[in-house]
Amino acid sequence: MLPFARVTIIGLGLIGSSIARGIRAEMPSVEVTGHDADPDVRERAVEIGLCDDIADSAGAAVIDADLVILCVPVGAMGAAAAEFAEDLPADAIVSDVGSCKESVAAALAEALPGAIIVPAHPVAGTERSGPDAGFATLFHGRWCILTPDEGTPELAVERVAEFWRRLGADVERMAPAHHDRVLAVTSHLPHLIAYTIVGTASDLEEVTETEVIKYSAGGFRDFTRIAASDPTMWRDVFLTNREAVLEMLQRFSEDLTALQRAIRWGKGDALFELFSRTRAIRRSIVEQGQDDAREDFGRTHD
Repeated sequence: MLPFARVTIIGLGLIGSSIARGIRAEMPSVEVTGHDADPDVRERAVEIGLCDDIADSAGAAVIDADLVILCVPVGAMGAAAAEFAEDLPADAIVSDVGSCKESVAAALAEALPGAIIVPAHPVAGTERSGPDAGFATLFHGRWCILTPDEGTPELAVERVAEFWRRLGADVERMAPAHHDRVLAVTSHLPHLIAYTIVGTASDLEEVTETEVIKYSAGGFRDFTRIAASDPTMWRDVFLTNREAVLEMLQRFSEDLTALQRAIRWGKGDALFELFSRTRAIRRSIVEQGQDDAREDFGRTHD
């Protein structure tokens, strides 16, 4: 039995459009209604047949939904939820896809008092955005982390878990605060580093007369891919999860200082030990199916 019969997606960017396509592929009998605050996005979603129906307002989109998924930047979650609060069916479950859970859970609880809320975070994505960027297999073999509070009905949590399993994801549960600390180091800090490195390279471009870009190696290209991610989304992530990000950034700064000293004083053994340890971590990620071990990360070249 399917966990839901009618799903509403608020926000039709990469994640929202991928959910819609995933439902079409894995749960074709489920009715999907979409809404986006941007009329151009709604128009494009209609053109490509993304959903069964595209509503002009959030209230109209949720009016008969079993599950409502908010796929908007984390800083906009509360406002987006407030737009459909009066029209939300009493038995509908509300979820989201934000990468910050404590603040989002609080914002949704305030905007939707009495609603059944199961916060979620599918740990998947690309640097692309918009309704054309999504694809049905985005969540295959990826983690989706649920962060319900202790009072959430277990049946509601399991229904949301089963929904994500059917989209191909592996499901895990975490406390919201723990989730935010984990993602600060595994996702948020790497993005911050990527934005910084690419910004530094941009500043040096005039000095090196285009050589930084012209001779960029694979490592730098990977940073530029990460740094091409949606600026609105990541601005909100850093401001919303600021405490955990600042904590991890401080730890990173201390480790970077230690690395700087090792290079300055020629401590080759310390460098070798660090590089060996990080290489083992990379192998573990590949062994767990979270990345591709093929040359150049499995990229194809024309």
